[in-house]
Amino acid sequence: MARSLCPGAWLRKPCYLQARFSYVRMKYLFFSWLVVFVGSWIIYVQYSTYTELCRGKDCKKIICDKYKTGVIDGPACNSLCVTETLYFGKCLSTKPNNQMYLGIWDNLPGVVKCQMEQALHLDFGTELEPRKEIVLFDKPTRGTTVQKFKEMVYSLFKAKLGDQGNLSELVNLILTVADGDKDGQVSLGEAKSAWALLQLNEFLLMVILQDKEHTPKLMGFCGDLYVMESVEYTSLYGISLPWVIELFIPSGFRRSMDQLFTPSWPRKAKIAIGLLEFVEDVFHGPYGNFLMCDTSAKNLGYNDKYDLKMVDMRKIVPETNLKELIKDRHCESDLDCVYGTDCRTSCDQNTMKCTSEVIQPNLAKACQLLKDYLLRGAPVEIREELEKQLYSCIALKVTANQMEMEHSLILNNLKTLLWKKISYTNDS
Repeated sequence: MARSLCPGAWLRKPCYLQARFSYVRMKYLFFSWLVVFVGSWIIYVQYSTYTELCRGKDCKKIICDKYKTGVIDGPACNSLCVTETLYFGKCLSTKPNNQMYLGIWDNLPGVVKCQMEQALHLDFGTELEPRKEIVLFDKPTRGTTVQKFKEMVYSLFKAKLGDQGNLSELVNLILTVADGDKDGQVSLGEAKSAWALLQLNEFLLMVILQDKEHTPKLMGFCGDLYVMESVEYTSLYGISLPWVIELFIPSGFRRSMDQLFTPSWPRKAKIAIGLLEFVEDVFHGPYGNFLMCDTSAKNLGYNDKYDLKMVDMRKIVPETNLKELIKDRHCESDLDCVYGTDCRTSCDQNTMKCTSEVIQPNLAKACQLLKDYLLRGAPVEIREELEKQLYSCIALKVTANQMEMEHSLILNNLKTLLWKKISYTNDS
């Protein structure tokens, strides 16, 4: 007869404890292995994503190869490729084809942006700014005169901004910016760099709004790499956390954290006034109307004086340009007629084509973003009026009668209400 593993009653309790201990140990080892496996997988995926998103070395190599062979030129080229006094720091990229880094240039902080290869054709799932490596810096060609280059730039602006009487002034402004070494002449390399940069809406907007308070200053460029003024606080809300921690924070809890870490209400009011002023800058400005197609907190920042500064303007596009691109787009519903997250038109069910008229003006989108931001902690004496003004603002439609009059009235009322409350505080 086979012997029992626990032959006596007095052994049953130790046997049970041994089995219990073995079960607990196996359970512990299993969950430890599971945690290690899942953690390793997350780290691997995030590392792979990081290496795909952050390709600064590739970007620098492409630019410097072109510069050293004389194809391109610009005020940042020598510092980037020869003296190496312009270098990339922390990676801020969110898409592989739009490289973005904190940088240092001659001991001055800045943000370095570089375009990598893009889709082979335009569609509304990609950027409006295509770049093909095989044709990079192909225009203007050798032998092109300055007058011919001016005509090229004028035609580009006419397509992007519409037929406006003052485009010649903008062309002359671009030639001044393109003359990076300030010798009074635009070399072929400088012209190639300027032409590549003019395909980028953010660069064009920085040039147009170079004297405006809320637009970051252009520090320099080389090819279609450019350096812009850095902003101390790079999001309207919250704090910046390492990506590993972000993975484990639920979105609802993150929104609560965002609200907790906002500045004091008077400072929020000052930042909000800055956003309203920026909306004024791009609404029927000197060279037409620009549409804010991604009005999110991560694209807005502020400095240590709580003055609003735009962080990312790549999704702010000329209205004429957007209308031309979207008007013949095939659609099944209104959901097919969206660019970015905020520029929406409607789908004509008769033609199954997107209409060209954007539904919401920039101001309505800005007020939607500011609603929770401003109402939380708002002084009791203005809260009701502030809420009323914000909801009237959010209800604005481009197609409404007398929209421009309503737009100006609501914008001025909001600015006046906020300024009146903070004008005698230290935060003003």
